[in-house]
Amino acid sequence: MIRFAFLVALLASPGPALAQDAAGQHGGMRHVPGMSHEGHGMNADAFPAGLIEGGQSAFAAIQEIVAQLMADPTTDWSRVDIEALRQHLIDMDNVTLRARVSVEEIEGGARFEAISEDAGVTSSIRAMVTAHVATMDGVEGWTMRAEDIPGGAALTVTGEDPNRIRALGFIGMMTVGMHHQTHHLALATGQNPHAH
Repeated sequence: MIRFAFLVALLASPGPALAQDAAGQHGGMRHVPGMSHEGHGMNADAFPAGLIEGGQSAFAAIQEIVAQLMADPTTDWSRVDIEALRQHLIDMDNVTLRARVSVEEIEGGARFEAISEDAGVTSSIRAMVTAHVATMDGVEGWTMRAEDIPGGAALTVTGEDPNRIRALGFIGMMTVGMHHQTHHLALATGQNPHAH
């Protein structure tokens, strides 16, 4: 069964700068494994206004979904599957950061090949590309096609604006469509919108 997969709608993490700022606000103290937050006055209402980043983008995406589920009194906890969301975010990370991508300009668009020698990354690529095409074919008037190739998958996109297709490239095409957050919530609540 193909794992639910979609790509990179995670917010860009401010990363080290935010961590450094946070450390400065707490007298240079850094969080270390096993450190307790007790006695530091840290609770959900104590954070300075404007701080929203969880410290790492996948962690922050999970935190956002958990917070929404916990705030909703109608959440059916017997269906919640946060681990499935974590696995999906691993796929997103693999495709975004670990796939090797080549591009071939074709009539009306481009063919992108994403591959890896790592079996886990190959699996992520195939899951993500297949699911993305199943959901987004036709968006912006583009025709999208996915096919498995040795080591990964090919994404072929054509349309009336081939320059835009080529400029977006593989990862840009994978981000098109503001669907990721909704699907993260669906996945975390035990749904699979791509099951046919």
